[in-house]
Amino acid sequence: MSDYHFTVSGREYTSGTPLIIAEIGTAHGGSIAKGEELIGAAAESGAGCVKFQHVYANEIIHPETGFVPLPGGPVALYERFRSLETNPEFLARMQEAARRHGLLFLCTPFGTRSARELIELGVEAMKVASPELNHLPLLRVVASCDLPTILSTGVSLLGDIELAVETFRQTSPDVYGRAADGRLALLHCVTAYPAPPRDYNLRILPLLSALLGIATGISDHSLDPVLIPTLAIATGACIVEKHICLSRDDDGLDDPIALPPAGFSRMCTAIRAASEAGSAATIEAITAEYGAETVEAVLGDGCKRLAPSEAANYMRTNRSLHASRAIREGETLTEENVAVLRTEKILRPGLVPALLPVVLGRKAARDISDGQGLEWVDVGG
Repeated sequence: MSDYHFTVSGREYTSGTPLIIAEIGTAHGGSIAKGEELIGAAAESGAGCVKFQHVYANEIIHPETGFVPLPGGPVALYERFRSLETNPEFLARMQEAARRHGLLFLCTPFGTRSARELIELGVEAMKVASPELNHLPLLRVVASCDLPTILSTGVSLLGDIELAVETFRQTSPDVYGRAADGRLALLHCVTAYPAPPRDYNLRILPLLSALLGIATGISDHSLDPVLIPTLAIATGACIVEKHICLSRDDDGLDDPIALPPAGFSRMCTAIRAASEAGSAATIEAITAEYGAETVEAVLGDGCKRLAPSEAANYMRTNRSLHASRAIREGETLTEENVAVLRTEKILRPGLVPALLPVVLGRKAARDISDGQGLEWVDVGG
């Protein structure tokens, strides 16, 4: 079990007392009634937290992104994100509903505008999704609010994780420094939908904790309600996050890989049993149910690498520098024509977001098409 913990509103979460997050995401479809129903289902199932997503499409992708394959089939992603946009008033209603059920309210921003609106909303904690782990302007805004923050680490390399953690510690060293007490946590994640259990490599959890000096957990996109969550607890996770839905037949983006209430309840029961039983007994019990070969494959070797199912998404699902409109040769590169966006499948990836300060103020060395990623050959003097 891990020696590290994550603290929110005075409560410490450890592998013995883990935080269970029901990821509602955008499954509400913009309906207050459905959002409240999902919150109630999460509470009844045993979750301690519900998580939403604060979506503005233009903070995430470019309109020219095109169709993206998702669990429910190919989706015109920009238009779909546009349809999922809500507003701070909607999220305030969801936060009130969560508090009525005694649940922590968590929400993911995707850009600096949505992050600032969540801060103004008075959230108790923040969550950064895996594709935004390298979105340094967003990380700096989130870090400046000094709230407990969870960072998901799917489709990332060790250097990406280290840079994200260091960004928090440089932005607010008194809050997120090594001496700080449980204000930052990492969620190991495989960015695939659904994610194959054998890609999880759960022995990375204690190694990341030891290397970075912070608590770790798991964001699980596999279909099984027990295997990954319980083995994550056995390897030191203090947080388990999994999508919840009312039915896998609903039309939410992530509903096909989410757990309906009965499955989510089964997961919560299994997590708490693993927390009480301890690491050795949990691994023994899961081995008896799933087999030694499966368990060993899920535990992995602990070396941080891109999982096979997510490797092709690197520098496409996460962020890079893109032209937010057509840029003519000789035009100055500014925050008005360069954006930090996900690339996805159609456009070319650009330079990493860490290079944004280097790029801004330079001249375009050639014409850059609307939406395309900025390459070094695009950047003049």
